[in-house]
Amino acid sequence: MPLPPVPAGLIARPLEASDLDATYAVYVADEFVNTGQRMVEWEDIESDWQRPSFDLSTDSVGIFYGDRLVGAAEVFAGRRADGAVAPDWHGRGIGTWLLAWTEHRAKEQGSSLVGQSKFGGSPAEALLRGRGYHEMWTSWVLEVPEDQTITPQPLPDGYALREFTAADEHAAYHLIEDAFNEWPDRDPATFEDWRPRIIGRAGFSPWQIRFVTDPGGKPVGVAAIILDSQQCGYVDQLAVRKDHRGKGLARALLVDAFEEARRRGATRSELSTDSRTGALGLYEKVGMVVTQTWRHWAREL
Repeated sequence: MPLPPVPAGLIARPLEASDLDATYAVYVADEFVNTGQRMVEWEDIESDWQRPSFDLSTDSVGIFYGDRLVGAAEVFAGRRADGAVAPDWHGRGIGTWLLAWTEHRAKEQGSSLVGQSKFGGSPAEALLRGRGYHEMWTSWVLEVPEDQTITPQPLPDGYALREFTAADEHAAYHLIEDAFNEWPDRDPATFEDWRPRIIGRAGFSPWQIRFVTDPGGKPVGVAAIILDSQQCGYVDQLAVRKDHRGKGLARALLVDAFEEARRRGATRSELSTDSRTGALGLYEKVGMVVTQTWRHWAREL
């Protein structure tokens, strides 16, 4: 099915590397309308665009009014899409056109399913629902309240915590991918696509990846941390090898990750989880509270 015409007075073209700042500004402005705060970081978009499987010239589009970017969308691996419209341009059909573009591009890439994650109760959810999307899973952002401390979890005898070294890249990747691929409806990521998110991120330091090792010194759990521009210590990825679960290693890694971020200036501690993991109860038990709810919507193509 061909794409509908671009709304009158606007033009559409692929995004370029020079559009990164403008794209970031559109996403941030849209987030403030929906959530009241900024979630995305400039480096998040930069690292997404650096993935080898992503071609900016074909997997992205911008809507422009003259030289001004007023809407943008991207499709990753034919399955996950993101999109946003500048708030003062809402209600002009731009979001509907971008949504049609993401479906068109996903189908071109050979995908039979495409989806987006949106803030619970936002207008974008109504748009997706009206176009035949259905809810696949729910995600939550959790925070450690400022006056809340998480009681450290003692490690079993022989286990230890340490930070990342240059030889650990593939160990971290495999621990995370093996654990995350246990989730239903999860598309595996290659090492090359995974690497830009943390290790290849601007300003990466070894403290941002923490391992728990078994008595033989082998990494069996990992936590990846982002310290963002708002001084939030965000645990982006947390995984423990299946045969070492039930020993308190995830909790030990979580506390350690938050403490490492605090040592480097973090004033808040956050992470997100979703209904595929079954981990929400674990985080609530250690004193974290849900601050946001998001839902992932998808449709067959």
